[in-house]
This record gives sequence, C-alpha cells and structure tokens, in this order.
Amino acid sequence: MAERHLEVEQKYDAAADFVLPELDGLPGVAAAGEPEVQELHASYFDTADLRLAAHGVTLRRRRGGTDAGWHLKMPAGPDSKQEMRAPLGRPLVVPARLAGLVAAYTRGAELRPVATLETRRTVVRLRAADGSELAEVADDLVTGSGPDAETERWREIEVELKGGPPELLKAAGKRLRKGGAKKGKSSSKLGRLLGEAVVPSKAAAARAAARSRIAEATSNGKGPGITTGEVVVAYLAEQVEAIAEYDPKARLEEEDAVHKMRVAVRRLRSVLRSYRPVLDAERTVPLGPELRWLAAVLGEVRDLEVLRMRFADAPAFLVEDLEKRERTAYRRMNASLREPRYFALLDELDRLILDPPLAGAADRKARKELPLLVTRAWDRMAKDYASIKSADDPDVARHETRKAAKRARYAAELAVPVLGVAAKRVVKDAKRIQEVLGGYQDGVIAMEHLATAAKRTKVPAEAFTLGVLYGQEQCEAEAARDHLSTTWSQTLGPSF
Repeated sequence: MAERHLEVEQKYDAAADFVLPELDGLPGVAAAGEPEVQELHASYFDTADLRLAAHGVTLRRRRGGTDAGWHLKMPAGPDSKQEMRAPLGRPLVVPARLAGLVAAYTRGAELRPVATLETRRTVVRLRAADGSELAEVADDLVTGSGPDAETERWREIEVELKGGPPELLKAAGKRLRKGGAKKGKSSSKLGRLLGEAVVPSKAAAARAAARSRIAEATSNGKGPGITTGEVVVAYLAEQVEAIAEYDPKARLEEEDAVHKMRVAVRRLRSVLRSYRPVLDAERTVPLGPELRWLAAVLGEVRDLEVLRMRFADAPAFLVEDLEKRERTAYRRMNASLREPRYFALLDELDRLILDPPLAGAADRKARKELPLLVTRAWDRMAKDYASIKSADDPDVARHETRKAAKRARYAAELAVPVLGVAAKRVVKDAKRIQEVLGGYQDGVIAMEHLATAAKRTKVPAEAFTLGVLYGQEQCEAEAARDHLSTTWSQTLGPSF
C-alpha cells in the first residue's frame, strides 16, 4: 500500500528580490534552522485533456530532496491535501496503486507526462524548544515547461505544517506578506504552469450549479419558484459528487468510506424510482441494473465490515477469519472499480446532471408536487408494512418494508430544502423504521455467518463459542423484530 499523509500548507508568490524574513519568534517556534538547499526534478502526469488538474489533483514523479518518489495529491479541505507516495520505480510507469486512486477521473484514459518542473529549493525548518519540527518553509526558484506550455520561471514560498498548530501557519503567512510576498494565485505549481489549459470539469460545474440554485432560492425566500425538476437534479448531483469523493477513500480502505459511497448509490437508485414522474424512464431505467451492480460490489465489503465490528470482541479465530474475508472482498471491489463497466456508469451519471432527463412533472412547482411524491413513497412503505402479518414469509416482507422505508426516507430527504420541517419529520420517522428493521436484518445475517462458520470448524470449543454467539444474536434480532410495531405506532407519517 502507498505511504500517505495529510499535507497542510499555504503558498505565496514572491518577487525575484524578495528576502525571506526572520522566522523565529512565531507561535511555538524556538529556533529556525540553517537553510538547506535541494535540487528537485519533477515530471507531472495527467491525461491528454488534463482531467486530474481539472479536479485539483496532481500526480508527479520527483527526484531529489528528502522525499524522492511518486507523489499523488488530492484535495482534502482548505489548505489541505491528502498525499500518497510510492517509490521511484520506472520513469514512465505510474504505480498501479496510485493510478487506481485516480481511476474515477481518468476512466481508462492513459496517464502521460504533461509537464516538467526544475526547482532549486531552500528549506528552513522551524523547531520547538524540544527540537521537534513544527513547520517547513521552502523558498522555491521554479522553471516549468511542457509539451503544450511555454517555459516559465517564477519564485514561490511554501509553508507546510509538520507538527505545529494552525496558528503557526497563519502567523508565518502574515510575516511573509508583511515582507512583500503575496497569497499564491494557484494551489499547485502545475496549475500555475498550465494556466488556462486546465479546463474545469463540466460535470463538476453542473453539479455545483444545481446545488447552488437550490441553496440560493431557499435562502432568499424564493423557494416557491423552484421547480420539482430543479430539486431532483440538485439531489442527484449531491449523490454523484459523493460517489466521486468517496471512490479513492474506499480504495484506500478509509473508515466508513465504502459505507458512504454505497449510501450515495442507494440514494440515486431510490430517487430514480421514487421520482419517476419527474424523470424520463428511457434514460433512467437502464441505470437501475448498473447502480444495483455497484451497490452489490460495495455491499460485499460493507457487510463484512459490519460483521467485523459486530464481533470485535469475539474470539480471535472468528475475528481473523472475518478480517481475511474482508481483505479478499476489498481486492474484488478494487478490481470491479477498474472495469470499463464502472467507468461507463460514471460517464452516464455525469450525463444525468449535464443533460437531465426531465419528464412531465419536472416543470411543476416543487412546493405542490413534492408533497404528493413523498406521500406516495410513504404509502408504499405502509402497504409493505401491513403485508408482514399475512405474508407467507414474514422475513421477506420485513426486508421489503425496510427497502421501502429507505425509499420513503430518501424521497423526503430530497424535499427538505423546500418543505422544511414537515419533510424532516418524514425523514426521521422513515429512518426509525429502517433502523429497527436493519437491526433485525443485521442479526439474521450475523446468525447465518455464525451457522456457516460452525459447519466449517472441527474444534468443539470453537463450535460451542459460535453457538453462544448465535444465541445472543437471535435474542437481539427477535427483540428488534418485536419492537417494530411499537416504533410504527409512534410514527406520524406525512402531514404537508
């Protein structure tokens, strides 16, 4: 796995005659080290149409300095980037691990050199009284060139936190500006070199515009003028954005990333179904099987993740088996996320926002149409709930009710910006039903896993332990099942 860390830094543009000011006396800084000079050579990689740069992502192979190797930097918040590193390897072969992390952007397109940067770096390390490094100030003289970029030379100052507090970053910046430096115009050297060649992603811009329209209209009291189609597209845009955001995090096995990516997929599926009167079925129906496939890919990992957390205090033999199966599931997931099928789905999701497939009800006023659609989703859940008592297989009916509860929840969630408190109440009620049924379903899955494990073991002590755990899960599942009617009686349902 590639080495990774969170990079927190600020960049400043400086003139050729800029003099680096004294840096001691900053918050927590006891001493500024002697300047260290480094010669750096970096080759930057991207697709022919600069897809990584368009999303604020940089991928480079750098020689020289203390961290020679491949560096992948992805936005992680204000002044922050998640940086992944890999050994130098071969000059023109991007490490597979790093290439996989940007696959949601490249979607099969070749990564090739797009620019070269030569940097003469003078580093000053800021240290605390105990000698620990708080920050690094790098004074860079840069020469950049590329196949489609003219050679350019400039000077910039980087201040990167190493172990110091955010106040140090702010104080260092203030001192640099006082000395004549200016806040950097670009967040990366590559971005500065390529300039206008980097065209912002149309899909990302469309998603941002859809969300902005709803936020602006609801904040200034113009909510009544919003159409149902606008609200639906804005919600879909949020979910498409979430898939892109959590894709690399899921590949890195970050905490809860697979779960959040899977929830975004489920929200998309649910809304495409609940809001059929608003969307053209000819384009949305084919997305159903593909989203279901992606949810299943993520679901294998998520189900094992839930089991592992559920049995965190169980005997080692059970935990180790779950961890092994989870690692295997992650490998299968990563293989699936490299398939053309996945990239084609991402393309279609972008198109969903760029060119929304709106149908008849899309032009209707959201304040009038949304209550009808949310109520319809709730009524379907109520019908499924009522069928549990007479069902030939109550467990199947409970499972269908749980799925319907999710659809009702997401249908109401979409309407919150327009319908406010009334929609929030529906979200809360549907979520309570979903969680009770989810508790029962989790218990059933856990029992199935324990039963399978018991059949495999030949050690009596292990079999006994599995039996005890099975009994505990059965009691918890039955308690959740029996609590369903009480929870249902406490729900109010839609009241628009």
